[in-house]
Amino acid sequence: MKRTLLIITALALLAGTPALVRSADTNSPSSSSNAPVKPYPLNYCIVSGDKIGEMGKPIVTNYHGQEIKFCCPDCPPEFNKNPDKYLKKIQDAQKKAAPDKN
Repeated sequence: MKRTLLIITALALLAGTPALVRSADTNSPSSSSNAPVKPYPLNYCIVSGDKIGEMGKPIVTNYHGQEIKFCCPDCPPEFNKNPDKYLKKIQDAQKKAAPDKN
């Protein structure tokens, strides 16, 4: 019973989360353009730092053309408080992974 209540609460929280928690499918109505979505470059959640997949199926979304993966339903609302902070982590990882062009 407690687990059911926890799941219902989590779903209610997700339903109240702005357009962030949506499918990363570029054909979905949540996509604002037909531009390709940049893949998520990390194997961990940018909010909690937990490895993606350790807490079950990750929450995958498209935020302004950037795929974002969260480890659990608690992370999207935290992301929404300061998206620029977390997007910087992704940008830093992408720069690190890019070959040096010098």
